[in-house]
Amino acid sequence: MGGNQKVLKSGLAFSVEPGVYLPGKFGVRIEDIVIVTESGPVRLNTAQRELIES
Repeated sequence: MGGNQKVLKSGLAFSVEPGVYLPGKFGVRIEDIVIVTESGPVRLNTAQRELIES
């Protein structure tokens, strides 16, 4: 698994992309864009994140 040791500072933007993948079947990933501010992280995505089952 990749990653880096960069210190997060105010003004930086990054993505958080957790996912679940079932080989040979399907995969799903949630992608959030986050900006670091002086008062903490701010998620830019506004879509709902709750699981919807039909």
